[in-house]
Amino acid sequence: MEFNIPHAMRVEHEELHANLEKAIASGGETGAAAREVAEALHIHFESEEKYALPPLGLLPALAEGRINSEMTQVLDMTDTLKAELPRMLDEHKVIVDALQKLIGAARKEKKMEPIHFAEKLALHAQNEEEVSYPTAILIGEYVRLKLGVHGLEQA
Repeated sequence: MEFNIPHAMRVEHEELHANLEKAIASGGETGAAAREVAEALHIHFESEEKYALPPLGLLPALAEGRINSEMTQVLDMTDTLKAELPRMLDEHKVIVDALQKLIGAARKEKKMEPIHFAEKLALHAQNEEEVSYPTAILIGEYVRLKLGVHGLEQA
């Protein structure tokens, strides 16, 4: 079974990437600070797109009460997310710190677009922490419960 990142989330990630590229291209201290953000984001976005966001594609089917045994394949992703969550949250702290540097550089150079981008990305990270990641983990737990699949032993 294929698990697709919800379209709106994929578009939002693409927009964030495009705006980051613009900030880098703006040059100066702002461009250098944006490059630091890009370095902090690269592996993080890969992890999200590999196992944190695809489970969210099951939400419409689950909300309609549609569930089948193929959905157990999502458990590898949600178990990985649960195990990797502390690292991903630490990465968010690094990203937000880099965004603060970007905001400072952009303010100094009077570049408003990178400031708006940085604020939007920080809010995006907060949304993931408060909504997307917990929801993905709950999807795995719900599938596990509904299909009677035993999980990893909890300490």
